Amino acid sequence: MANARALDKRRKSIRNIRKITRTMELIATARYKKAMDRAAAATAYTDQITKIVGRLAAAGTDVQHPLLEQREQTSSARVLVLSSNRGLCGGYNASILRTALPQIKQLKEEIPNVAVDVSGKRGINGMKFRGVPIEAGFLQFEDQPAYDEVEKIAEGYLAQYLTGEIDRLDVIYTRFISTSNQVATIETLLPLGSLADDSDETGAGSDESNSEYEFLPSAESILEEVVPTSFKVKLFKCFLDAAVSEQVARMIAMKGATESAGDMIKQLSMTYNRARQSQITGEIMEIIGGVEALEG
Repeated sequence: MANARALDKRRKSIRNIRKITRTMELIATARYKKAMDRAAAATAYTDQITKIVGRLAAAGTDVQHPLLEQREQTSSARVLVLSSNRGLCGGYNASILRTALPQIKQLKEEIPNVAVDVSGKRGINGMKFRGVPIEAGFLQFEDQPAYDEVEKIAEGYLAQYLTGEIDRLDVIYTRFISTSNQVATIETLLPLGSLADDSDETGAGSDESNSEYEFLPSAESILEEVVPTSFKVKLFKCFLDAAVSEQVARMIAMKGATESAGDMIKQLSMTYNRARQSQITGEIMEIIGGVEALEG
């Protein structure tokens, strides 16, 4: 039988751990709600601007934009992997790495030049551990990514694409569907040739697509402004989805840890009570034996 004092000490230690995991669960819940509100607002904006670009692209004009054109040959690509800076979020980062590594391997087999960028300390360490060279790393994004920071990264990718330095950009992130469902997703953001199809999926009817538009001052100037903006907000939406999914994963992981700690405390309490009972029984038997020895 284990020592009662040691069991009590271990039980107190687990109680302290349970307090910490419970606090982390509450913090993750609060951060999740804030991140969810931002993601919901960005989703509505992203859907609308995607519809606009899709309708303009299908308006029957001869106007083209470099970001919308599919290139005949892809000689260089870039992959952006979105992970977290902190751990204690279950299998969130492991899922991202499991999705990213095969995609990077496949691209390197098909495309001569492939560069990898990673956001998040956990993803950077995971790539380095697996021997994958990283071109750029970003550590400034937490549960509330700022649009200004994402815009700087987006403008860099746009410049590289327009100058021909890259022909394709894939973003690997965790897409938030619901509290119980987050999926590691690979999304090709450059080129933006699929925007017209996305517009149909999000509810842009055929009548609206076939409508005639009058462009002021010109269709070229409108596309020059709207198309890059659509890419920036889509990239920003990826960061927001990743932030929401991270907080959900941490919330669920800390809730599971708290419940497990509670179960361990129950088991230790039962063991402690049995050990204490056995100890008290032994002490009583010693007293009785001592009394009998004195009487004898």
